[in-house]
Amino acid sequence: MVEKDDWRLRGQEENLFKKKLYLRTWTQVKEDWDHDHCDFCWDKFSEYPEDMHEGYTTEDNYSWICPKCVEDFKDMFQWIFEDKKD
Repeated sequence: MVEKDDWRLRGQEENLFKKKLYLRTWTQVKEDWDHDHCDFCWDKFSEYPEDMHEGYTTEDNYSWICPKCVEDFKDMFQWIFEDKKD
């Protein structure tokens, strides 16, 4: 459980509270968009070897969350976990 003043919290509850999350592999969908960041800790998702390749995302792939932050914030945000959809 994390504290309400955790440094990673920056108002995400407005968009992510009680959202459905899907475990997905990150893939580049636009030529000019080669990465995303975890909405909490800012770790990078991309196809590059040094970055994360799998994480949790909203149905529209707009918000990405790393596994550590999902574990840390799942109770606070009351996420609903759906089957993996690639």
